[in-house]
Amino acid sequence: MQSEFSKGLVWFRRDLRTQDNAALALAAASCEAVYCVFVFDKAILNHLPRQDRRVEFIHGAVSELHTRLGAMAPGGGGLIVLHADSVDAIPELAARLDVQAVFAARDYEPAALERDTAVQQQLLSEGCQLKLVKDQVIFEEREVLTQMSKPYGVFTPYHRAWLARIGANTVAQHQLPENIAAVLAPVPHELGSGIPSLTALGFEATNLQSLGMHGGEAAGQTLLNDFVVRMDRYGEARDYPSLKGPSYLGVHLRFGTVSIRHLVNLALERVRAGSQGASVWLAELAWRDFYFQILSNFPRVARHAFKPEYDHIQWESGEHAEALYAAWCEGRTGYPIVDAAMAQLNQTGYMHNRLRMVAGSFLVKHLGLDWRWGERYFATHLNDFDLSANNGGWQWVASSGCDAQPYFRIFNPVTQSERFDAQGKFIRRYLPQLAGLSDKAIHAPWAAKPMELLAAGVELGVNYPAPVVDHAQARERTLARYGFLKKSGDQAGTAAEQ
Repeated sequence: MQSEFSKGLVWFRRDLRTQDNAALALAAASCEAVYCVFVFDKAILNHLPRQDRRVEFIHGAVSELHTRLGAMAPGGGGLIVLHADSVDAIPELAARLDVQAVFAARDYEPAALERDTAVQQQLLSEGCQLKLVKDQVIFEEREVLTQMSKPYGVFTPYHRAWLARIGANTVAQHQLPENIAAVLAPVPHELGSGIPSLTALGFEATNLQSLGMHGGEAAGQTLLNDFVVRMDRYGEARDYPSLKGPSYLGVHLRFGTVSIRHLVNLALERVRAGSQGASVWLAELAWRDFYFQILSNFPRVARHAFKPEYDHIQWESGEHAEALYAAWCEGRTGYPIVDAAMAQLNQTGYMHNRLRMVAGSFLVKHLGLDWRWGERYFATHLNDFDLSANNGGWQWVASSGCDAQPYFRIFNPVTQSERFDAQGKFIRRYLPQLAGLSDKAIHAPWAAKPMELLAAGVELGVNYPAPVVDHAQARERTLARYGFLKKSGDQAGTAAEQ
């Protein structure tokens, strides 16, 4: 069968793997010869701090991808790696290689959509096509709709419809053709300068290696293998930050070093065998799709509240608000579970999901600060930052998003701490200055007896801060702040605390 194109170019972005790669598989099936490229995009990198774990993660993943592609086609294959602006670099490379089509996995973020439109226009002017394919989600955009042919705004019915679309089957994966070795074209000599170093890209090494984090398919598979034996306990263990409960695959999903289809199929297999833990994890993967389709169908959420009326909330501002924000960012709120969560984020680029809710709720409903401040901070520091999920999570705690918690539901950080870190193991790990406190006192040091504080070497206001706000007072201010939204049937006191 004759190929559709004589030459094609695969543009790797958020799909840094060879297994079950939709763009690579389509290109290999459509072209006689396929080149592969990754661009360290200056339009993105120039706005990042010089020490960024994500850049180091990507660097490792790209290096492994280059090796894997080369191994698939001895004497050929490999990856063209550029450090440039993608909008210009991709059309220029396509023209230089004389390809008829560029293949890439579809991205859904506003900036990515603008980039891809600009690239497509330039390619078309040169007689080259841009072929975008679904890769990072199971269902995209408007594939799962209500009976009224509208996108879902509530997760539970979306989840039911999502599962129904899959049905009794597995999710189809993308296989490379048997002649892949002959299809992968060698990197042209003049473009084969290898992978630029972090230094050449303008970045410095981080603590990524000491954290045991590595970019690439092999590292993703290692984490997955470790999680598979724990999956059945996921439902019980995932809420406790001192336990090894989560999959820790978030950053690998973010950059596509694992396949979402492979993960869903693994979960489905266990669910059908009766695993409740796998069912809970599968729902989390569905949440990921849900937030992607929210961003696609309601792009205003990238800057505004999903519920427009919530854009009228009057947040705290001025010097005092800035000081409270700094205390939150730096883990100096005086609430140990919040401060430990922020320490985890700042030291590792990771934050346990339960703590993302607790720390996020504290910023919005204790400090009275705009959720977009927290969203922006997480976007800078999270290894697995993904606009759709990050935005969805922050709008959930702010009650402004789709299917969000009611505005009158205000997490009590002490209660959350006592419930999910009862022995204070997580707090002690990230706030060693509180390690000498009892399991009871460690959740609220300000309530401890002076002699216990003295014996533990804790001096409030010196080596650990006093609380920046009082929970009860903050709760009343939040109810007043959101009060104009209250509808006649609401009863703010029915679920005021968790």
